[in-house]
Amino acid sequence: MDLIEIILTILIVVIGTMITRFLPFIIFPANKTPPAFIQYLGNVLPSAVIALLVIYSLKVSFAGNYYGFPEVISIAFIVLLHKWKRNTLLSIGLGTIFYMILVQNFFTA
Repeated sequence: MDLIEIILTILIVVIGTMITRFLPFIIFPANKTPPAFIQYLGNVLPSAVIALLVIYSLKVSFAGNYYGFPEVISIAFIVLLHKWKRNTLLSIGLGTIFYMILVQNFFTA
């Protein structure tokens, strides 16, 4: 790719990103209430996306040497920690540290 193609590629990516970021605010301005279906999607989709990411992440874990034990233990730890403290960043940080301790010290290959 020469310099013109690189610049055009970056420009197209920037325009595409800006359109996807700004389009919802153009279609649904702040002074109008969005349709009920859009409000429903706004309530349902975040949890559905997180569940999908968890399932996708775990699909390979149960085929390994430890049958997903470190992952299941870590998920239980994260759920209990989040129920107790109700702090997302704390749950993510300590959950990651807990998982890394498990896989590096207790569930080594």
